[in-house]
Amino acid sequence: MLITRTDRTVSITVFARTPVAPATAFAVIAPIDLSLVFKADRFFPGVSHIEGQHDAWDRAGVAREPHFTDGSHVTERLTEYTAPHGFAYELTGFTNVLDGLAQGVRGEFSFLPDGTGTNIRWTYEFLPRRGRGWVLRGPFKPLWQRYMRRALGLMAEAAEARR
Repeated sequence: MLITRTDRTVSITVFARTPVAPATAFAVIAPIDLSLVFKADRFFPGVSHIEGQHDAWDRAGVAREPHFTDGSHVTERLTEYTAPHGFAYELTGFTNVLDGLAQGVRGEFSFLPDGTGTNIRWTYEFLPRRGRGWVLRGPFKPLWQRYMRRALGLMAEAAEARR
């Protein structure tokens, strides 16, 4: 386990509402093609492709290696998968600037009923490297939150297109 209850982390959470049922939102977002939703911007690269995924993205323990448009990559491993309620994953082994800022990240999606639709909650919890928490809490946080909002918006659109 990357993060324990005693670790001081930096959490960034975004939300999106969609008119589709939680089961539909989960079924679309959990296995989504990351290159369709993580687009490069001025501050962060997009996802170009995935390598090393040999199994369906549908259970704890499955791993893959997202590659980014700047040539860097990271290892991603599912740690929880409870359809249609949520899933969690860890990102470690960054080969870009995040390696200098964080030991790793725990990501978590929750799909909560909202009337006949869904409220999607997505959290990135960074485990900062020693002396780097201020960077993640300060100048980095609003930029990453904007990046996450854009990606989550594209995920919600993909779920709505499945109606």
